[in-house]
Amino acid sequence: MATTLYAIALGANRYGHHGRPSAAIVAALAAIGDVEAVSPIIASAPIGPSTRIFANAAALIRSEESPPALLTRLKAIERLMGRRPGRRWGTRPIDLDIILWSGGTWRTRTLTIPHPTFRDRRFVLTPLARIAANWRDPISGLRVRHLLSQVDRRRPRT
Repeated sequence: MATTLYAIALGANRYGHHGRPSAAIVAALAAIGDVEAVSPIIASAPIGPSTRIFANAAALIRSEESPPALLTRLKAIERLMGRRPGRRWGTRPIDLDIILWSGGTWRTRTLTIPHPTFRDRRFVLTPLARIAANWRDPISGLRVRHLLSQVDRRRPRT
């Protein structure tokens, strides 16, 4: 496979092997390698039952791995950093998600790119816009910066 560019979202809201959540993001970036760009780390409110504030960032990485191979490697890094299966939206020492890749779309039973919910998540779009504002979502055709400007305007119909 040719070298491609991936946008990865990183998040943490629990102390783990590397200390505070922001330190876990730095450690995860080192473990991932081939980082082209990284956003500043931001703080964001949790979704779901967790009450702990998240540290979030985004990174662009180059890799010759296919999307499933990269996902396998990211999940292995999560396990090495202390992530265990648990309830959805619970506390976690690290969370690594593939958001976009330069190959466009990918869909299997275990992996969907673009990430299915990234368009509605300010905590993903804000850091991603700092490093890839002009990257187009292959589904909507909108640039990341446009998705970010619309995220709070979208309201569910009642």
